[in-house]
Amino acid sequence: MQFDPFVIPFNIGLYFIVLYAVGRSVIWFRELSRADKLRLQRGFFGPAFAMSLKEIFMESLIHRKILKTNWRLGYMHMSLAFGWFLLIFFGTVEADVFGTKHLNAPYKAIFFRFFNPEHGRSGFEAAYGFLMDLILAFILSGLLLAVLKRFWSPAVGVKKTTKLGVSDKIALTSLWLIFPSRLIAESFTCGAYETGSFLTGSLGSFLASFLPTQEMAYPFWWLYSLSLGTFFILLPVTRYMHIPAEIFLIFMRNAGIRTGDRESSYSEVEVHSCSSCGICIDTCQLNYSAGINTIQSAYLMKGIRRNEDVKDIAENCLMCGRCDQACPVGIELYPIRMMERRRKSADHEYRNLYKGYLRSRFPLTPEKDNETPSYSYLAEESPEKADVLYFAGCMTHLTPSIKNSMVEILNASGLDYKFIDEKGGACCGRPLMLAGQDREARELINFNSQMIWKSGASMLVTSCPICYKVFRESYHLDVEVLHHSQFIKRLIDKEAISLKFLQKNVVYHSPCDLGRGSGVYEEPKEILKYVSRLEKSRYEDAESLCCGGSLGNLKLSSEQRRKIATDAANELTASCPDILATACPLCKKTFSSATSVKVSDISEIVAEALTKTSVPKYNALKALSKPEMANV
Repeated sequence: MQFDPFVIPFNIGLYFIVLYAVGRSVIWFRELSRADKLRLQRGFFGPAFAMSLKEIFMESLIHRKILKTNWRLGYMHMSLAFGWFLLIFFGTVEADVFGTKHLNAPYKAIFFRFFNPEHGRSGFEAAYGFLMDLILAFILSGLLLAVLKRFWSPAVGVKKTTKLGVSDKIALTSLWLIFPSRLIAESFTCGAYETGSFLTGSLGSFLASFLPTQEMAYPFWWLYSLSLGTFFILLPVTRYMHIPAEIFLIFMRNAGIRTGDRESSYSEVEVHSCSSCGICIDTCQLNYSAGINTIQSAYLMKGIRRNEDVKDIAENCLMCGRCDQACPVGIELYPIRMMERRRKSADHEYRNLYKGYLRSRFPLTPEKDNETPSYSYLAEESPEKADVLYFAGCMTHLTPSIKNSMVEILNASGLDYKFIDEKGGACCGRPLMLAGQDREARELINFNSQMIWKSGASMLVTSCPICYKVFRESYHLDVEVLHHSQFIKRLIDKEAISLKFLQKNVVYHSPCDLGRGSGVYEEPKEILKYVSRLEKSRYEDAESLCCGGSLGNLKLSSEQRRKIATDAANELTASCPDILATACPLCKKTFSSATSVKVSDISEIVAEALTKTSVPKYNALKALSKPEMANV
């Protein structure tokens, strides 16, 4: 049996990481809920399994999403991941076909040239040697980009690279040494035996011309083995744990498992699947507009993995979803950040901050401070019956022109509607959710749900994307929930309102919670095309910029918010439109002080376009409802 002591570090590292990855996967599986266990088990039989294998190939090896975002960064990741896979695969075939026996130990494929130094002199062996050299050159080209990225990130089109801890630095150094040490070890061996192909053979011949290649090869074989062994042993405690974790994540996700709103085995797998690629740092507006580059999702994931206090990181975020959209691994970053906020919500100071917010908005009934709050606005009501309910929301009340425009549109539609928070009322609950105050948020949700149910309505329209998202995802209502852009689009389609064309150039800003958060992109743009000349923007749909006025961040100063809003407004109004249109009262309020261009909500533009033409009276609600809602 061919063996040499230098393979021991590699063997130790390999068997360690295999056993660790298998053991960790078993633990993750056992910690899943019973329903998720059944989903994952079913996922291994049927289309989900094939989908997972395809995704592993396209995303874990080829890195398709990163290639689409940044081809240089994508090539770097692909050359290292896919190249290493090819090196192992064809190396195993090489050891099996050209070795002394079949079914060799793993180290025989990795160190094949050491145990078969005369291999590759002619014929098919030489052609195969060319292939192995080509794969190694492919990997080394990506490694060169990785080194450049670490010391000069613009070389691969990245503004900022992630910061590394000590263990990550050691693991990174060992990773960087793996392939150069293999190149030098194989080249010295090839130089001594006059073998090798265009890379190892040429370099070997050059080294043999002035160095004792036979003696020089052995230390580099040791270095190659030590680099591999060190990398494998450090992998579980570094960001490189994403390599096995991402594979398990893909199988779980394609089986139908989702993050949810509580920490789980699945969310833990997501945290370990973060590769710290840095794409979320470049995407984050806090980075390039506010100069804050230590709180992005990559740092949140790293802090959670290391059981560090990530309170400041979790709270200092716009919650705009741009990093979720950009993440090439598909990690649900928003709910993970929310989990960390909930974990810290027990902090007395943080709880009092939001108690103060509620007390400033609503009167608190007399009771002891340590008891469950009971706010006087949650008094029992008997709402009027109506077919359609309009809920303006807190921010819309702070931008009354939107509220007034919606009332005008609703009156023009001929619908039987009720403005349920016309005189103020309960918040939808989002601020409390962002603070991690689930109990208080649930109290609001229960109150609002009862009020909506008692009205007998079958449609709820809201002007605020935040309210729209919360009503759809956190409430359990037997009504159709629409954002006012969807509602207005339906009115136009059913000719329930009559509009004139405004001779104005308009650019549209897609609000975070309406677009990325709820997937509503087309209806607002279709409305604007109907009444104006809609211009394209560099930042449309999923790429839309946050206005900076997010309620999800209590850490930003007024100046930082102003800078984010100004930068975003400048990008959106680069074509000098007549109107910067949005579909969110908070975005309108924020942008209005950040640009000289007129900022209008879609409802205001539509209200301006309303004509005096009378609309025939008919069962408007039935016509406007979706087929499944028509008989409600």
